Amino acid sequence: MAFKQKLISLLTVGLGSIALQGCAGLKAEDIDRYVESTVVDGPVLKVCAAENEMPYSNQQGEGFENRLTRFLGAKLNRKIEYVYWKDPRYYVRDFLQKGLCDVAVGVDTGDPRVATTIPYYRSGYVFISRQEDDLALANWDSEVLQRARRIGFIPGTPSEVMLKKIGRYHDMFNYNKELVGFKSRRNQYVKYEPSKLVADVSAGKAEVAVLWGPSAARYVRESSTPLRMTVIPDNNTRRDGQKVGFHYSTSMAVRKDDKELLQQLNQFIQQNQNQITALLEQEGIPLLPLEETELALTTQDNE
Repeated sequence: MAFKQKLISLLTVGLGSIALQGCAGLKAEDIDRYVESTVVDGPVLKVCAAENEMPYSNQQGEGFENRLTRFLGAKLNRKIEYVYWKDPRYYVRDFLQKGLCDVAVGVDTGDPRVATTIPYYRSGYVFISRQEDDLALANWDSEVLQRARRIGFIPGTPSEVMLKKIGRYHDMFNYNKELVGFKSRRNQYVKYEPSKLVADVSAGKAEVAVLWGPSAARYVRESSTPLRMTVIPDNNTRRDGQKVGFHYSTSMAVRKDDKELLQQLNQFIQQNQNQITALLEQEGIPLLPLEETELALTTQDNE
């Protein structure tokens, strides 16, 4: 089937008593009401989901990816059944690829392990600071990063690379260890809670936190202290000149041989992009334009 619509095109979708309209007047609550009022009697769709990885997903269904998959189920007439994982490092291998679940959301576009859909949003890493501090945080060359006492970050992310480049990684070592929320004794899985990093900035314990925007947006929005998110430019390089990416696009994913489900998911994204965007905007996620190569995917045949 040829998909000729632009991913960013405006759609008007009639939903019985609830009309989901263009971005200007669309409310995410309308989507939730639509889901609640829809009778789903189709086959089960097993979704790989995090047992406790907020704000994405948890067993109580409180994450924004939970909301998205409920909407997906209503639109596809598929009963959503969550298959929960605990360790994010292995869920693709041990759950999706082994057939324990059929679809995963929140996957990097183009992940080589799976077949990914067209992206349904693009976002970036952000600097988080208190509004009252009015810090001049524009990029990694910002002088405030040299004088900050504490900068919260999650190891293994692009922020670690850049902190090493600007010479602030080692003097943040002790503080970084305070941020660890969980450590598995068996396989040394270390978990950092974005809510903890945001809370430290809110309380003045740290001047700056560096986080993936979608992981931090909910906690920034809910903070009793007004906070600011500054999207980090995507023009950073390591000491050796190699690019360090800070903007990424997000897709859904299926096993590589599941072309039928992949096509259904692509169609869902295209036909409901405005509604998906409304859910993400309500979450407070900083959304960036898709790259031209990604937009081009929407004009290709889904073979």
